[in-house]
Amino acid sequence: MKDGIGNISMRGGERKLWRSRTRSHVVPDQPPAETECVEQCPWANLLPELLLDIISRVEESETAWPARAAVVFCAAVCRSWREITKEIVKTPEQCGRLTFPISLKQPGPRESPIQCYIRRDRATSTYLLFYGLVPSEGESDKLLLAARKVRRATCTEFVISLAGDDFARASYSYVGKLRSNFLGTKFTVYDSQPPCDSMIPSTTHRRFHSKQVSPRLPACNYSIGTITYELNVLRTRGPRRMHCILHSIPVSAIQEGGTAPTPLALPQSFDEQLPLPGSKGKEPLIETGSPSLAVTPLFSPGSGDPLTLKNKAPRWHEQLQCWCLNFRGRVTVASVKNFQLVAAVEPAHNVSPEEQEKVILQFGKIGKDIFTMDYQYPLSAFQAFAICLSSFDTKPACE
Repeated sequence: MKDGIGNISMRGGERKLWRSRTRSHVVPDQPPAETECVEQCPWANLLPELLLDIISRVEESETAWPARAAVVFCAAVCRSWREITKEIVKTPEQCGRLTFPISLKQPGPRESPIQCYIRRDRATSTYLLFYGLVPSEGESDKLLLAARKVRRATCTEFVISLAGDDFARASYSYVGKLRSNFLGTKFTVYDSQPPCDSMIPSTTHRRFHSKQVSPRLPACNYSIGTITYELNVLRTRGPRRMHCILHSIPVSAIQEGGTAPTPLALPQSFDEQLPLPGSKGKEPLIETGSPSLAVTPLFSPGSGDPLTLKNKAPRWHEQLQCWCLNFRGRVTVASVKNFQLVAAVEPAHNVSPEEQEKVILQFGKIGKDIFTMDYQYPLSAFQAFAICLSSFDTKPACE
């Protein structure tokens, strides 16, 4: 059964997407428009009850990648298969698994973190986020997100994409970016799509001139958070101190009974993954917004305070003569980049002590140019990746 599904889903241009190692193995949230012949194929005419049973069995049996690609193949058969697959597949918060691209912008599970690792390529200034505990021998791990570091005169930018070889802002693979100030002490996270209901962000910061591309491609970046590193004026020894303000997540998300904003779909034009003629291989189009212009998110009534994260304070180990944190075996190399983030709340927020001590994101080094990234609710993979990227930028004033 799986072979049949795979053969149907990999027709035409889909074959190259799935066999490319640098491409994201999480396919578009909606398949390309089905041709008339596909809609009339026998697979599209199965009884809904039978189709529901087939896809449910596949989803329950294939829980890990790359075997979980069979679930995506089901969604790529035709529209009817797609709709039923979307009904069956749960969000990462509910099932703890990543399936479609929209999963990368949905909150992680509450009980246990999703474990990933980042591979840095110094030669190309790229950072690849893979799904897995550690790099596998065959290098067949699933690519989730990729970023490229771009140095400018007054700032540094990390352009984040679904594909490891396409970082153009006019591309449908573009999902957001991270921008620093001149000193590298403050970073702003931008999303390619507007946040959920809790936020009404400003849309004055444009990715490019809208007349230069298809009108179906969103032309704005939306500020969803800031990351600040404290200045180390006295040059004292110790780890970096950082604070993250997530404008797109209210502090009520970590209160008892609270929920985090969960997008259900990417923009339609992005889901369709329609290629722009001549866009691949070209330089990203210049943004019309100035780097100095602040994009201040405006809270909608009743949204409450934004969630703030801080790095967990390490303890000084007398025998080792170094600062230590319990990474539970996920970090093995000492580095100033290593950190754990917990919620920074006030007593008035009524957050339980257990939630205050819970590590929401941890990042650390395990080898040369290899770093682990473990995140959980209420962060998404995209938000966690952006925060970790800020640690790669040079910060002489903070160390």
